[in-house]
Amino acid sequence: MGLRYPGGFISATYNAAAANFPQAPILVDYLVVAGGGGGGSGNGGGGGGAGGFRTGTSFSVTAGTEYTVTVGGGGAGGTTPSPQNGTTGSNSVFSTITSNGGGGGGGANTNGLNGGSGGGGGGSGVSSTSGGTGNTPSTSPSQGNNGGNNFVQGGVGPAGGGGGASAVGGNAASNTGGNGGAGTASSISGSSVTYAGGGGGGTISGTAGTGGTGGGGNGAVNVAGSNASTNTGGGGGGGGGSSAGGAGGSGIVIISSNYTAQYVKGSPTVTLSGGKVIYTFTASGAIMF
Repeated sequence: MGLRYPGGFISATYNAAAANFPQAPILVDYLVVAGGGGGGSGNGGGGGGAGGFRTGTSFSVTAGTEYTVTVGGGGAGGTTPSPQNGTTGSNSVFSTITSNGGGGGGGANTNGLNGGSGGGGGGSGVSSTSGGTGNTPSTSPSQGNNGGNNFVQGGVGPAGGGGGASAVGGNAASNTGGNGGAGTASSISGSSVTYAGGGGGGTISGTAGTGGTGGGGNGAVNVAGSNASTNTGGGGGGGGGSSAGGAGGSGIVIISSNYTAQYVKGSPTVTLSGGKVIYTFTASGAIMF
């Protein structure tokens, strides 16, 4: 007989340990990615910072204890006609593990907001603006990287890219928005997937920055920035030419264990891979082993 879970059985070959009743301690692997920040609006809006990325193995949980799972939403992009920063993404949480939402990209004459992976610099500044600081508040290992800076160009400058999980956001150059920082790949689901890429910076002319691998939205030239991909924690792309910024991507929480859970809430996807039961939460819920 397969592994029992709410709603039926999973029929598959699996590690024999998965058939045992839970014994203390129960060890699980986890991936917790927060919501990405929205891109800024303005002549060149900064790309949104990716949501914080945290992963680990052999994390101890207690049998019979319900653990709330929170999946953070992506931040809204800055709106028009008045240039605005993008909104910071929301945190994702599993047990004591919290990943911080990505910072919103900067609007005109404003710095990017701090966050899990920082926001991009504001674009149309008459002076330099800076990318937001990543890994804020600080954790070890780091959740992400800083956003890139803008480029002052006659008062209408291209914007920096949002920071990603594995790389800083690119600084803008003449007529070129900064690229979003690259995300980080995880194989906890059984296949390699990249999460938490920063959004590209927008500009009023020239070339906009591209979103970082891991769901980051592309920046734009004289149109709205692209939204980040859902459930990746990617940052939204910065708007160009006083257009709106793209929305940040929602986060994700994945929990992998040799034991099947006693119950789950929130309808996670349940799969088997490598002898482990994998619970993928794309919306908030709970789990108890």
